[in-house]
Amino acid sequence: MENKIKVLLAEDDRNLGNILRTYLEAKGYAARLAINGQEAFDLFSKEPFNFCIVDVMMPVKDGFSLAKDIRKIDASVPILFLTAKSLEEDKLKGFQAGGDDYLTKPFSMEELLARMEAILRRTSQIQAATGGTGTYEIGNFRFDYNHQLLLINTSEQKLTSKEAELLKLLCDHVNQVVDRSFALNRIWQNDSYFNARSMDVYIAKLRKYLKEDTSVELINVHGIGFKLVTNTGK
Repeated sequence: MENKIKVLLAEDDRNLGNILRTYLEAKGYAARLAINGQEAFDLFSKEPFNFCIVDVMMPVKDGFSLAKDIRKIDASVPILFLTAKSLEEDKLKGFQAGGDDYLTKPFSMEELLARMEAILRRTSQIQAATGGTGTYEIGNFRFDYNHQLLLINTSEQKLTSKEAELLKLLCDHVNQVVDRSFALNRIWQNDSYFNARSMDVYIAKLRKYLKEDTSVELINVHGIGFKLVTNTGK
């Protein structure tokens, strides 16, 4: 179950949404259904997803707005738009909002699956090319997420699970601001005051570990969150 690709399905037509979810699960995916854009964003903020299928016309928050909000906290998760429109300007708007592909209703389930697989092949190739192995290079540090180790020269720092999760989130968004609430929901499952204070302690510990390389900074972005900065991306 843990190895399944997890799909966020944002579709306000409950019947179609349930059909799509059942189909995807039959094909080996894990799918969560949200019936409006805000519900979808709330799910995305609290759980990790590997793929997003987003209907353009939804209540509360439309698909384009949802995609833009998702892109603020995750620049790489694939987004496939579903729409009843086939106008060229709508397609352009979808790509400008951060979409990877565009599927016009009505569509066949086989076409949906083919589009998803094509996007996932592309993104896995990109991840392979950039070292998507659980190991990150941060300045002169090497961070081994799988073994919860932060290494520099001959020094080795063993990280706690929470420290490793938080550093991975920052590395996945290096030189980008990580929203405080997003980090709390993703790692602690809620953004309560107690958890926020706890995260501040972990941030302080990570900052202390990273001091060994002056080209790496973990900075506070006032009122928003945190940013892991390397000397290549200030």
